[in-house]
Amino acid sequence: MQRALSVTRERFADWYQAVVRDADMAESSPVRGAMVIKPWGYGVWEQLQQELDRRIKASGHENCYFPLFIPLSFIAKEAEHVEGFAKEMAVVTHHRLKNIDGKLQPDPAAKLEEPLVVRPTSETIIGDAFSRWVKSHRDLPLLINQWANVVRWEMRPRLFLRTTEFLWQEGHTAHASEAEAREETMACLEMYRAFAEEVLAMPVIAGEKPENERFPGAVGTWSIEAMMQDGKALQAGTSHFLGTHFAEAQNIRFQNDAGGMELCHTTSWGVSTRLIGGVIMTHGDDDGLRLPPAIAPRQVVVVPMLRDKPEDAEVLAFCQKLVSSLAALTAFGQPLRVLLDTKKIKSAEKRWNWVRRGAPVIVEIGPRDTASGAVTYMRRDSLRDGDKVKSSAMPLEEFVGFAPSLLADIQATLHAEARARLAGNIKAGVTDWAGVESYFAGGDDDFKGWLRVAWSKPSGTELDAVDTKLKALKLTIRNAPMDQPTSFAACLFTGKPGVQEILIGRAY
Repeated sequence: MQRALSVTRERFADWYQAVVRDADMAESSPVRGAMVIKPWGYGVWEQLQQELDRRIKASGHENCYFPLFIPLSFIAKEAEHVEGFAKEMAVVTHHRLKNIDGKLQPDPAAKLEEPLVVRPTSETIIGDAFSRWVKSHRDLPLLINQWANVVRWEMRPRLFLRTTEFLWQEGHTAHASEAEAREETMACLEMYRAFAEEVLAMPVIAGEKPENERFPGAVGTWSIEAMMQDGKALQAGTSHFLGTHFAEAQNIRFQNDAGGMELCHTTSWGVSTRLIGGVIMTHGDDDGLRLPPAIAPRQVVVVPMLRDKPEDAEVLAFCQKLVSSLAALTAFGQPLRVLLDTKKIKSAEKRWNWVRRGAPVIVEIGPRDTASGAVTYMRRDSLRDGDKVKSSAMPLEEFVGFAPSLLADIQATLHAEARARLAGNIKAGVTDWAGVESYFAGGDDDFKGWLRVAWSKPSGTELDAVDTKLKALKLTIRNAPMDQPTSFAACLFTGKPGVQEILIGRAY
């Protein structure tokens, strides 16, 4: 049986690398831990970015940009923040190179008076700006967003999932009251949840992270967690309520309507290019990537079957008519993205290339199709019937009218498939540690879903003991889902009365 990839999902880590490579998404760069995002991979990011940007702006936020370099003193003002990121920070110490003894190296005379941290996140430098921009309660709420790159030194890189440099958006807001800031935190969490479900077709569970998993310096952190096909969790986005911690460190104050001065309550929230890794591991199959049509750079690819014969002209004319008709349509609120692939390679090679890349609909047109006025197409979400590649055919005009609903159906089918996987692989009812050990027995590569268990929300050293116990099995607490029951079993870890249910599992 011909497959588009040389490795299957049974070797999931190898399969993931093969998809990234053979779908032409990205490659490693000469800089360890950093990646080159290739045009097809960046095209996915552009579609993702544009749709999320529309949602961010619709919720009242404005885009801006802040420097890549942050004075070390800014980060040092927030002790918990610097401690959380210290091991990941890249630092600039000189502003010039010099040839010394035949070697190009930092010029000792060009040492910076203050080291500059390459942006790991922007709370501190944006907080400095907020301290100037906010004077009165009339200036609030202040709602901004930044699309940027960040650097966090990564020791175990994996393309899209963990890289030293990656792309993201980071929202930052300041509010007059705690209630308003908390409302913003939850609204952004919901925006991410809806975006993941509706655009990425990636079902997620939204909930609060435990104390030891909070963003450094945050009062509370909430996340959306997605289940990959190997059962591991992927943290797909986070939203943080920062309280007045950063406002106090950065002196973000406002004059209230009574004339007194108060600290602002701030938030931050972000998603990154790791979402692309999540899409790959949620939807890919043994033939490669399967892209949700909403983020596919090309939603329909037309492949003419050319043979260097006179009838090639008719085939091309038929294909061009089809492409023009499709390009006039809309799908998911945007012009339908269609491509006529006229590269001078064998049509079968073109087909498998687009299969690996995950184009939602692949159309193949040959002389017989032209003669009959038919369009022969394949759905990437359901490419095979057993071992056989499936195709369907219909008249050109009928296919053009059908294309938008076809794409919508592919989007819905991918989401439903992933939703069933998530719902079917969360196990409840485990009440003791022996049950956890039994469930997660076997190697790290064995498929395991998540457990949903009760806990007493321990803190401090008691939480550290829980964390140590989980790490022995390569487990982490993912989050406490927003939907909680009205009563709880005893805490699986402490035996105390439970106050929450949490999800635990292995993760990326």
